[in-house]
Amino acid sequence: MKFIDTHSHIYDTKFQNDIEAILARCQEQKVETIYMPNIDHSSIDAMLELEQKYTQCIAMMGLHPCSVDKNFQKELYIVEEWLNKRDFVAVGEIGLDLYWDKTFFEQQKEALSIQINWAKKFKRPIVIHSRNSTSEVLEILRQHKDDDLQGIFHCFGGTQEEAEQIIELGFYLGIGGVLTFKNSKLDKVVENIDLKHLVLETDSPYLAPVPYRGKRNESTYIPLIAEKLATVKQMSLEEVALQTSQNAEKIFVHN
Repeated sequence: MKFIDTHSHIYDTKFQNDIEAILARCQEQKVETIYMPNIDHSSIDAMLELEQKYTQCIAMMGLHPCSVDKNFQKELYIVEEWLNKRDFVAVGEIGLDLYWDKTFFEQQKEALSIQINWAKKFKRPIVIHSRNSTSEVLEILRQHKDDDLQGIFHCFGGTQEEAEQIIELGFYLGIGGVLTFKNSKLDKVVENIDLKHLVLETDSPYLAPVPYRGKRNESTYIPLIAEKLATVKQMSLEEVALQTSQNAEKIFVHN
């Protein structure tokens, strides 16, 4: 049995003092692979250094919508430069965010479209951030949709209707610690979704699952999310581990 964390900012400074211990715990918990989404130019060095040092940590490349401002084109230039320089398993974390700041929403949409086109060019999946903006992201994806466009809606916490629209576009739902939250209602949505459309994630260091809610999250906690998913789906933990890992491996094809 093995698990895959499809979304973890494990290069964050919150992990700098005990990263080796965390990765050792991941091995004990059978979390064998950790995919790392990029944020902006400031996160690249730490992310790539971690990838180089630890084989289970694998980097993506993209510009997070919360890092989009009036100078976003400079940030995109750096992303494009890296995508042309070496292989990445995905373009991410990209998307839209209407939760924190709506000032540069038009720029966010432009940055998302540009990065979608790069993903199609390099035949790579995208990892989508869609906080308070799922319908807006879906609208943009429909404009760009073709056989080469696929990926994950990271940190899914939406409605049944949104889940169905995402799946219809050929995307997977990233299920994290929110599933374990008492009042999230995500369990009611997930119980009606085939496991073949789901992948596991932590979004470390954020959104730690119960019983660690409010504390630093880490990839070690993936089995807790898997256990909750197994309960919701009335399946064995082994079935959840196998299918979600197969889904992740299908998305992140390594060259």
